[in-house]
Amino acid sequence: MNPLSTTPDAGRETPRVLIRGTGLLGASIGIGLRADGHEVQLSDPSGTAEAIARDIGAGSIREVGDPDPEIVVIAAPPEVVAEEVADALVEFPQAVVLDVASVKAEILRALRELADGRAHEVTPVDLTRYVGTHPMAGREQSGPVAARGELFTSMPWVISPAQDPATGEQVPTQAAVAWAEEVARRCGATVHYMDPQEHDDSVALISHLPQIAASLVASRLQDAPTSALALAGNGLRDVTRIAASDPNLWVQILSSNAAPVVEILHGLRDDVARLIRTLEDPRAPGGQADIAQLISEGNSGRARVPGKHGAPPQSFARLIVIVDDRPGQIAAVLNDVAKVGVNVEDMRMDHSAGHQVGMVELSVLPGRRDELAEALTHFGWKVVQS
Repeated sequence: MNPLSTTPDAGRETPRVLIRGTGLLGASIGIGLRADGHEVQLSDPSGTAEAIARDIGAGSIREVGDPDPEIVVIAAPPEVVAEEVADALVEFPQAVVLDVASVKAEILRALRELADGRAHEVTPVDLTRYVGTHPMAGREQSGPVAARGELFTSMPWVISPAQDPATGEQVPTQAAVAWAEEVARRCGATVHYMDPQEHDDSVALISHLPQIAASLVASRLQDAPTSALALAGNGLRDVTRIAASDPNLWVQILSSNAAPVVEILHGLRDDVARLIRTLEDPRAPGGQADIAQLISEGNSGRARVPGKHGAPPQSFARLIVIVDDRPGQIAAVLNDVAKVGVNVEDMRMDHSAGHQVGMVELSVLPGRRDELAEALTHFGWKVVQS
């Protein structure tokens, strides 16, 4: 089939896919597309990464003489994506090419420079086969060993077609865009459309700023006394969870999206400076109100974050079940919850410092909490309502 002339609506087609870059995202896409019936070829500068991706079921390593792919997915580090996209457009003139990098405007700018110049064979016409995309999914771990076929299930996947700066018209063909969307859907994702700059402004706020904040807070812990760290609970763990990220990757991401990030950091700096001034004399007139306003503004922002399945945020009631720190305890709790017929909206696990017990926090609809607490107590569990 030719994806340039055959849209997904024309039938249940499974075009051959080449994935260049077999890290977490590339290998996960390969697993997902193979499960959907696609033939997937793999390519990576690291033979080890290729072999691991192949062994976990992401596809087969592309060899000389293999049939050409009909869709190429570039899952390379941001700093080389533009060159990789350009190379693929030239090497496979009948293929749709998409990337999954976390920044879009800078890659598009670099691609246009390559297409308009003489340093590369790629042409402006070739760019009609390119679609920028970004699956908003990931893990703290990197590399193919962390890949999961369900990584993108119900997660946002942004499709970001380029627009001609002179006319405002869409650059890629509608067939190319349709196949980019289909790749996302076949991996289980929820598709969103944004232009490249809108995308970059958005991820600067909802992805890049949290990474910076987590890393800055976690960096304060390097020389913290062990006695202080022994008191750490879920609050610190929640804030610093994503601090365990790949520094090399984030150097590239932040460098490629610096301007939107800097603009947000200026606003954050102003807020921090305001708080510092207030805390230097918290009993001064207006000081208490200023602190309360800061926390209230955080409450308002947190309330705007979408809830379960992208629905409006909803308040849940919570209860904590104390369990022994041994195999099978969480399963036993959930089995007893199922007997009561209460749906668990969210769950988290923590351990008690210095004690061989765990704390399973269950979030349920407010009207079902008391019923569930009573039933679990009857089943022999120790329950604490928070």
